[in-house]
Amino acid sequence: MGLHDEAAATLDFMTRQTYASIDRELDVWANRLQLLSYRMDPDAFHVDSRFGPIAATRSTVSAQWFKLARVEYLTRLGDPREAVELGLECLELSSRDDRDYLARLRGATAEAMAVLGREQETAALISNVVLGQLGGLPEFIAIAQRVFGRLSADSTAAALEHFDRAARVFGDIGHVVGRGESMHRAASLRAGQAADGVPAVTEFYSAPTVGFGRILPAGAGLDDTAEFASAAVTRAAAAMVDLASRPALAGFELLSILATTGAAHSAVLLAGKGKRQEVLGWTGGDEPDVALLETSDHHVQFDLGTDRDRDLSAVVRPGAHRSARATLLALQRLVVHARALHASAVAESERSALWPEPLPEQQLGFVCASESMLSLLTITRRVAASNITVLITGETGTGKELLARALHNSSQRKTQRFLPFNCTAVARDMLDSQLFGYRRGAFTGAHDAFPGVIRSAAGGTLFLDEIGEIGLDVQPKLLRFLESAEVHPLGEPAPVPVDVRVVAATNANLDALVAQGKFREDLYYRLNVVKLTIPPLRERREEIPLLVDHFLLRTQKETGKSGMRIGEATAEYLLLYDWPGNVRELVNEIRRAVALAESGAVLMPEHLSPRLAATRRTVPAGQRPPTPTELLVRRDQPLSAAVEHVERALIQDALRRHRNVEDAARALGLSRKGLYLKRQRLRIDEQVAES
Repeated sequence: MGLHDEAAATLDFMTRQTYASIDRELDVWANRLQLLSYRMDPDAFHVDSRFGPIAATRSTVSAQWFKLARVEYLTRLGDPREAVELGLECLELSSRDDRDYLARLRGATAEAMAVLGREQETAALISNVVLGQLGGLPEFIAIAQRVFGRLSADSTAAALEHFDRAARVFGDIGHVVGRGESMHRAASLRAGQAADGVPAVTEFYSAPTVGFGRILPAGAGLDDTAEFASAAVTRAAAAMVDLASRPALAGFELLSILATTGAAHSAVLLAGKGKRQEVLGWTGGDEPDVALLETSDHHVQFDLGTDRDRDLSAVVRPGAHRSARATLLALQRLVVHARALHASAVAESERSALWPEPLPEQQLGFVCASESMLSLLTITRRVAASNITVLITGETGTGKELLARALHNSSQRKTQRFLPFNCTAVARDMLDSQLFGYRRGAFTGAHDAFPGVIRSAAGGTLFLDEIGEIGLDVQPKLLRFLESAEVHPLGEPAPVPVDVRVVAATNANLDALVAQGKFREDLYYRLNVVKLTIPPLRERREEIPLLVDHFLLRTQKETGKSGMRIGEATAEYLLLYDWPGNVRELVNEIRRAVALAESGAVLMPEHLSPRLAATRRTVPAGQRPPTPTELLVRRDQPLSAAVEHVERALIQDALRRHRNVEDAARALGLSRKGLYLKRQRLRIDEQVAES
């Protein structure tokens, strides 16, 4: 913002603080180096010589940002060669996750390269910024334009075009320093001086904001060739699309195109509505054409969008030549497409803000939409980076192995082996040797050495399914392995170290097994470092339509069929079923239905299994007796009588099922006093006593 004195005072205060970490101190001095280099203060050299060597030996985030400040400082100082070397070194070592840092570093390095005349390398580097995810943000558009200005050293008109555009964009977003540097380079070119070296640009920081005013054809007075005009129009058109988020800036580029192509006799750029419209810029004369502000069928209007609560538009009087109308129509289409592209980018940004990462099913192989599953996958992604033991619990068929595999694929071990092992797959007396391995000749029949399941997963992830079924004789050895990261195979004289991450899973209640003495408490706590519980499918019914569509498409591909869809009645069956077998049962149900139907068929209830069809709750009540948990209510009675009947039945059932009144009230969602009052009103105590 150009508030250098305030920045200096703040940095002076922070410099006097005591920091426990060198990184915190580097943060402060990186900002000080930036400030001093903006001012071209000689003290910048002392900051650089003191902290530059310290930052060079570190790879932390703070050190990286200090190195970026050094790249910018060295370029301003007139030492672009060292700036390029440092920039390329940082790019090679930096993390790929910090997109903002990478974009700024590439821009700064590209600018230093352009000073050296390394055009091909500069273009390759700045293209990463322009075409990257942040390339559409105004600040990075301006940075790229400044680099393009450096690249256009052989054409003063083209360089001025880029530096002026950078100054406008920087000014529009309030980036005073960027605007000042761009204005300085443009002024140097107009004065016939080199735009490099050590500029004294502070006078441009307080200069008035770059306005539009009268807009002349690109290259006017410097380069009037047709080739330049064509190239200038191309650059302005690209800038107009890039700056669709800033309608005023996009409008300036539009007027520049109109002036250069001659498609407009005159044009004005307006902000506001009705009589309160303000003329921001114009082309076609020394003064804006006021007549264009009046409505006329002969005028062409461009709606550019809204910026800062103002509607931006351009009103154009077509040129005299016949192709002018066609050119204006093409430009109108370009503006419409640019606005649509910007709207799409905004929508994607909003989705990213609400859902910061790609959809979990795209990342971890899950199809889900419920809050509980999304929260579970978020936790999974967080714990994946560490090597701590994870315990996955959930009913059978919920996808415990799939979650374990997702955990592995999100970890640093994803290039290594994921080895699933079901603890009930071998006899209990063989589980010890199967897990820990044995030496040749360790027992009768051990003709060859066997490394064991644990060592077979070395470097990767071992998934121990049905961990609650292992016997008490094996549990101490498993505990020893988890604590020491060593296994002791049968017949070996000493333990063998092994690097493997353990993810365990069970559908049993380990707390109950510990209480019954069937599972060691210390092993339970060692496994239960992080517990991930997958909710059953009946608790996340909103995911059933997504899962059905996913499995239907996948099963059709597997069977070579196509064009199938789920009928409405069938969808009702699937939504109302309780799914005791969870997702596994749903997959098998879809496979069965697809196998029984032909391509292009609508899957009807007849394609479902009899057990599922028999549980449907939407059949007439008179066709079957109610289950113990159901209640029949006649519809030909007053509402008060029906409500009283339901209340009495629910309260009586709760009192029978629970040992005391307090538990019954809690089950009904009532307070103890509320239940007491209802019992008095309905005279339930007397009826219970009579029964």
